[in-house]
Amino acid sequence: MRLFGGLVGLAATLVSSSALGNPAQLPEGARYVAMGSSFAAGPGVGPNTPDTPQRCGRGTFNYPNLVAEQLKLKLVDATCSGAKTEHVLGSWNEVAPQIDSVDADTRLVTVTIGGNDIAFVGNIFAAFCEKAEKPEPRCRPWNAPTEAEWQADEQRMREIVRGIKSRAPKARVVFVDYITVLPAKAGCTEVPMSAERLAYSQSVAKRLAAMTAQVAREEGAEVLKFSKLSKNHAPCSKVPWSNGLNAPAGDGIPVHPNKLGHRAAADALVKFLTRR
Repeated sequence: MRLFGGLVGLAATLVSSSALGNPAQLPEGARYVAMGSSFAAGPGVGPNTPDTPQRCGRGTFNYPNLVAEQLKLKLVDATCSGAKTEHVLGSWNEVAPQIDSVDADTRLVTVTIGGNDIAFVGNIFAAFCEKAEKPEPRCRPWNAPTEAEWQADEQRMREIVRGIKSRAPKARVVFVDYITVLPAKAGCTEVPMSAERLAYSQSVAKRLAAMTAQVAREEGAEVLKFSKLSKNHAPCSKVPWSNGLNAPAGDGIPVHPNKLGHRAAADALVKFLTRR
C-alpha cells in the first residue's frame, strides 16, 4: 500500500467528471457492477473467481474485487476477457450481456472496454510475431482498424452509458481507461516490436483514451484516466504495473496489468470515488 501512497494523491488531476457536482458517497453494501474486457477481469491475477465462466478469467485480485473490498460494496463482476463493446450490450454465446447485471439498485458501474473492438492488444501480439524468429501457429497478421470500426466502437460506448443510466438512474458510471502497456521508446526487451509498430500502437492507445474521455464527458459519465497514471509504469520501467511478452506465474498474462497494476487502479479509483 505504501508504494502507491504518493501516487493516489495525483488522482484528482488525472480524472475527469461530468457536471455532476459532488456525487453522493457510496454507502457500505451498495451494489457495484463491474463491466469490461480482460484489462478489468484480470486473468491470471490470482485464481479465477469461483462459479464464474472459466474463459472470462475474472481474477480474484482484479481491481473490481479490490475496490469492493476497500469500500465494502456488493460486487457483481460481469467482466469477461476478450469482450468487445457488443458483448456488454448483447450476449456472447453462453455469457449473458454484461449490461444485464445493472438494475435499479445499482449505485456504481465501472467500465473498461473498447480495446478489443480495434484490435489494440491483438496488433501488439502481431507485432511481436513479426519480430520472432519462429512465430507461433497462433500468430495473426497485423490488422489496423478502419475509421468505420473506430466510429462503431465509439457509438457502442455511448450506448453502454445510456443503457446503464436508463437501468440505474442513481448509479455513478465511471470509465477506467486502459493501463499503459507500451514503453515510451523502442528497445524494451519485454516489448519486442519495431519502432514503427510501437509508434502506431501508441497512437491507438492515445486515441482510445481520448475517445473514452470524450464519451464520458458528453454522455454524463466520469473517467479515471489510468492510462496517464500508469504511463511511467510500463514494461521495462523500474516498477512495471503491466506485463510485456512474458508474465510471471500468478501475476497476470502478457500485455496486461499485473497485480501491482490492479492494486494501483483500485487505490486510485477508491481515492476518486471518495473525494469530496
